[in-house]
Amino acid sequence: MNDAHALGAAAAAPAGPALLRPLRVRDFRLLFTGETISVLGDHFHFVALAWLTLQLTGSGLALGSVLMVAAIPRAIFMLLGGALSDRLSPRSLMLYSNAFRAVLVGIVATLVITGNVELWQLYVMAGIFGVVDALFYPALSSILPMLVDEPTLPPANALMQGSQQLAGLIGPAMAGVLVALVQTGPAFAIDAASFAVAAAALIFIAGGRRRTTSAESADGTESGLLGTIRAGFAYAWTDPAVRSLILLVAAFNFAFTGPLSVGLPFLADHSLGGGSATFGVLLSAFGAGSLLGAVGAGSISRVPRLGTVVLSIAVGLGVGLGLIGVAPSVLTAFGLLAAMGLGAGFINVHVVSWLQGRTADAMRGRVMSMVMLGSVGLAPVSYALAGLIIDLGAVTAMFAVAGAIVVVASLIGFASGVAGRMAYSVEDA
Repeated sequence: MNDAHALGAAAAAPAGPALLRPLRVRDFRLLFTGETISVLGDHFHFVALAWLTLQLTGSGLALGSVLMVAAIPRAIFMLLGGALSDRLSPRSLMLYSNAFRAVLVGIVATLVITGNVELWQLYVMAGIFGVVDALFYPALSSILPMLVDEPTLPPANALMQGSQQLAGLIGPAMAGVLVALVQTGPAFAIDAASFAVAAAALIFIAGGRRRTTSAESADGTESGLLGTIRAGFAYAWTDPAVRSLILLVAAFNFAFTGPLSVGLPFLADHSLGGGSATFGVLLSAFGAGSLLGAVGAGSISRVPRLGTVVLSIAVGLGVGLGLIGVAPSVLTAFGLLAAMGLGAGFINVHVVSWLQGRTADAMRGRVMSMVMLGSVGLAPVSYALAGLIIDLGAVTAMFAVAGAIVVVASLIGFASGVAGRMAYSVEDA
């Protein structure tokens, strides 16, 4: 159920640009500020982790395995996170998750700065992070519709995703330069501080709480967590559009995760003749495109034939992914990643808004966790395969096959009627 205070504030807001209306809601401003800072810190974390692992081992397979160790518990516990978000308070789950990660990354930063870091410690950190992330992300997807009303939801999603992409634009480049100048320890320290700021912002948020905090599930039935999860599966499976979307998301993310997370830093360091700064710049290209795509999506009040638009853009993303492996220069790779980010940012805003609006409040955490599971469930396999393929010297082929998977999955979506089922339009508030 939406928070009455947030709804009242949103309803009383004067007319203005749709993209800016969510910022008139106090709780949303706090969430937006805290999570923007936290996501900026995440980019420092990722660049530092990638470079530290490569420094310790020199192996793409080692980097892939570290990422895989985080991805496995993230996938295993994602549905649990969705069930808890529907039964408990998304705000509390997010608060405790951010506070815990601040402490954990602070410990890693200390180990790196004092010269006591070892590879096994990165595996331990990655595994713990995976569990905590699985609780955090469904809560984040659940809390937004509790802070703003439905007409304000698309621009709110656009601002949240746009801030993430803005962080993706400046964060990797800043982190790459910082790592090149003073190594990885300070980058981890910045990430720890960003989690602390996000936790502090959540303390002051009034919304994002549920009345149901006992054994009674949020949909009004007496059941344990397993029963709650089963009810979520049944709800999603009876909706053909949601079911198809989860399967398509799984295929897309399997194809993108390993090549971009493991293959791109390898290309930056070898084929493109750069280092950590080049890797950061390439990630920033994708972030710049995604930012523009999210801003454009939040500013367009109506998207006719959303399913057709989404799948058409996805075909283009697959083609771009395949071309990255044969990019002859940093400039070409930069352009490809920027164009891909533009498409990804646009479709992400409207798909998430469509899904949040379509799903009942009592089921939203579980449905979003299933979509996220589709995003991360195959990530361990993708990371491992990418690292292995890189060590076998078949980087170009890896990007080509990954791009083909995205194109084929999109064409299957057209053939199966997904485009027609995803009928969604955003009306002016």
